[in-house]
Amino acid sequence: MSRWHLAAQVDDIRPLLRDRLAASGRCAVATLVETSGPAPREIGAQMLITHDEHWGYLSGGCIEADVARHGREVMATGTPRLLRYGEGSPWIDIQLACGTGISVLVEPVGSHDPAVATLLEGYAARAPVVWTSDGTIRCARPPENALPLWDGTHYARLFEPVLRLVLIGEDATVLASAAMAQQLGLEVILITPNGPETAPFPDIGYYRTAAADALDAVGLDRWTAVAVLSHDREDDEAALARALLSDAFYVGAIGARARLEGRIALLRMHGVDDGRIAQLHAPIGLQGFGKAPRDIALSLVAEVVRDFQARSAAARSSGASMSSSAPRSAVSR
Repeated sequence: MSRWHLAAQVDDIRPLLRDRLAASGRCAVATLVETSGPAPREIGAQMLITHDEHWGYLSGGCIEADVARHGREVMATGTPRLLRYGEGSPWIDIQLACGTGISVLVEPVGSHDPAVATLLEGYAARAPVVWTSDGTIRCARPPENALPLWDGTHYARLFEPVLRLVLIGEDATVLASAAMAQQLGLEVILITPNGPETAPFPDIGYYRTAAADALDAVGLDRWTAVAVLSHDREDDEAALARALLSDAFYVGAIGARARLEGRIALLRMHGVDDGRIAQLHAPIGLQGFGKAPRDIALSLVAEVVRDFQARSAAARSSGASMSSSAPRSAVSR
């Protein structure tokens, strides 16, 4: 009997890797290292495999169960495997709906691996880490200008800090935005000056202090977006100024276009120059949506994720982490 595999939605394996290694000490990681044509997932997509579960997906459900089987065998033997599916595969009974060919490296990882420790330390500290592996020897280090190419033996993947969305406000739009962003796997922080004593949802950051002070406490890095969704608060512009002068990659504010010139004048009074002001998303979110709270939330979260993905893709393009020419002779069982 088939079942819904809800764990396929997982894209970032790091928190699960941390928890499962703490529980059992050993897992397997499967990484998509090569495609010979259009494919459902990008190079670098990963699955995490344990003795009785697996998370993530590599090809839209065509191969995941078989990859998980190989992962458990890899965990038992300690020997990595490079698998080929679709075009050029030895397993003609496993067909890819996209008609292409893909290569997947499956490797065992343990809790005492120094590279794993470095990767998870970077995750906790919100620091980017480049993970390189040939399935047996792994290395985790800060990123450089270019990443090594996949050569049929080694691959590299850049792990960035989790996209973080800081929301300022307390109305229905803020709640809808927080819930939607959290559902999509973003780290969510809510700032509501003098707000209720407890956060509206579990597992989100929550600050009740002045917005500008809370932003300082959060620490705005290059993987953080800030959205001011409060209405006409006296400290809105102070918070916007603090965000615009930070490393945050996205800063947006809700409000009518008619108020924008007045807002810009106040930002200049807070010491924000025109170059920084030009980076402000106001009105906030993608255009063409309605004004209901969930409509605004969808437009905001979509814009933030789009900008984040575009920036990450541009950063990777200067030194692609893997090539698209893995030799088929490298297929192993």
